[in-house]
Parts: sequence; C-alpha cells; structure tokens
Amino acid sequence: MINDKKITVVLPAYNASKTLLKTYNEIPFDIVDEIILVDDNSKDDTVETALKIGIKHIIKHEYNLGYGGNQKTCYNKALEINSDIIIMLHPDYQYTPKLIHSMSYLIANDVYPVVIGSRILGKGALKGGMPYYKYFFNRILTLVQNILMNQKLSEYHTGFRAFSREVLESINYAENSNDFVFDNEMLAQICFKNYDIAEITCPTKYFKEASSINFKRSVKYGFGVLKTSLKYFLTKNGLVTFKIFK
Repeated sequence: MINDKKITVVLPAYNASKTLLKTYNEIPFDIVDEIILVDDNSKDDTVETALKIGIKHIIKHEYNLGYGGNQKTCYNKALEINSDIIIMLHPDYQYTPKLIHSMSYLIANDVYPVVIGSRILGKGALKGGMPYYKYFFNRILTLVQNILMNQKLSEYHTGFRAFSREVLESINYAENSNDFVFDNEMLAQICFKNYDIAEITCPTKYFKEASSINFKRSVKYGFGVLKTSLKYFLTKNGLVTFKIFK
C-alpha cells in the first residue's frame, strides 16, 4: 500500500506462459498488494504457470472474449476486491513493471488520477524495436486524436496504464469494444470526464514472444481509433450522444 491505498496489478493474459514469470518477478511487491491474472482461453499453459508462481486471483475465460473483454473482467475483479489503485500491465514483458512505483505514487498522492506509460516520449519505441510502420501510424493517429479531442497526449496506444478506483467507477467501460480499440475508448471516456492524465517515459521491448497484432488487424484498429475520436468530438459538442460516454 501507499497512503493506505490498496494497489492491484491486473494482467490480461493470452498465451503468456513464456513471459509471465519474467513479468511477475519485476513487480514491486513492497507496494503491490494483489495480482489478478485473467486468461482469455489461452492455448498454452498460462494458467498452470500462474498457479506455480502462486498468483492468488486467477480467472480463466471459457471462450476467447478478446483483449477488451479480458480487461473488463480484470477491472471488475479489481473493483470487487476493493482496490484503490489499479495498474494494467501486459504479462508479455513488453513493458517494464519497474515503473509501477512511479505510476502508483502519482495516484496515491492525488497528483493525477490516471497515469500511462508512453513509448513515444523519449526514444523508447524505436529503440525497443517498434516496427517503423507502427511508429508512423502511431504518430499520425495520435495527431488526429489530439485535434479531435483537444488533448496533448504523446500517444493513446500504450498498454501500460494506472487508474484510481474513482476513474474506473465513473466511466462506462462495460459498453466498450471487446477488441483492441477498447484501450482507446477508455482514454476517450476518461478525457470526456475531464480527468487529467499523466505520462511517464516507458522503455518497451519487441521480440518474438511479445504480443502484437498484424498489419491487417492494425488497419482495423486504426479505423476504430478514428471512429472513437469522432464519436468523442460529436458528443462533446452536443451533436450526438454515444453510449460509451453516458
């Protein structure tokens, strides 16, 4: 805990058995109270690995619900066990858990209610091996999003995020997509509620076992991101109201 606030790390897992232990071993348990792993019907032995490690809260989906569907289960469970600070960390070891200290203290000391690990601040993305086409589209999408949503974030596409309980309880994440655009919809909801977002420079690693989506899925994701930003713009300006912002 920090300032008597319960800190929970949620791990949305899919075929993460080869990287789960590395990720787990870097989690700072001097402040982290609980770990929740949600397995989205993996084809490997992710659940067995989690059991060997000793993770207390393990949930296995009977069917693959998708990345967004996995996170919904993660956050529901985190709120159920009365977490005050919830940190979403991919168990594929692409993001370093060593930033959990910094992210948690910003929220625990009421400096920011949301903190994201940005691969774009500094040179973390390309240095870590992000494909150039992904970096290019990341920058273009972020520029368009910042214009439509009147924000100044360095990126909207990181998978390393920390939230206060209040934030998760105030946004309608249950209405979001079960696919990868879920992350963007969450940030749009958070901006819509006028919560401030802090960004921390985050090194990242791209390697064979790290989760990633192919070019076709990336294009689909890109259109989903633009659609989300347009929905935000229309709702914020009172033209149309979409469910995710209610």
